[in-house]
Amino acid sequence: MTRKDTQGRVWGPDQRIGIEDALRICTINGAYASFEEHRKGSLTPGKLADFVLLAQDPVTTDPDALKDIPIVATYLGGHPTFEA
Repeated sequence: MTRKDTQGRVWGPDQRIGIEDALRICTINGAYASFEEHRKGSLTPGKLADFVLLAQDPVTTDPDALKDIPIVATYLGGHPTFEA
């Protein structure tokens, strides 16, 4: 999203995308690309229910701060595997 390196330089600013597009790429589109959209990619009844619970909403968080959002919990198959 930010296209910044560790020194804060922007690489290819015209190639940046918004948070909604980034989330879709990593979820629904990723599942589709691996031919697993029937099993994962969205929180839908009958799917795997693997997800992460974050302390802040990534959609409303400053893009530069996304990497710093604390993880509250992770779930695998709908069951907690980590809780902070």
